Amino acid sequence: MPLLPRSHGVGVAVLGFLCLAPLVTGCGDGDGGTSPTAPSTPSASPTVAAIDRIAIQGFAFKPADLMVRPGATITVVNQDSAPHTVTATEGEAFDTGEIAGGKSTTFTAPDGPGTYPFFCSIHPNMKATLTVA
Repeated sequence: MPLLPRSHGVGVAVLGFLCLAPLVTGCGDGDGGTSPTAPSTPSASPTVAAIDRIAIQGFAFKPADLMVRPGATITVVNQDSAPHTVTATEGEAFDTGEIAGGKSTTFTAPDGPGTYPFFCSIHPNMKATLTVA
């Protein structure tokens, strides 16, 4: 059996690479080799909260004006040591009851669109607004 000259070994390696290259590069998504881009997602409206959360800190509601979707679950975190409430000013749209210092609770935003002023029933000078849109 004749031995191949040493130069043929390099040729076999190159031939092997050329045979395997289409297999490796052929693993694309079938759209001509371009990578898919992430689907575009509409940016959240700057007026609607990405996280429906009210913090109570320094005897103030933060944010003072929060916009949420109808029926959203809103988390209230009391970062003060004193107890507070989140109570709708008019009607009975929502009322968290007393939230002890360092504790949190949740409530459900009204289903009807509108502006709902609220306050702390323990500290009535604490006021803010919930807008449901």
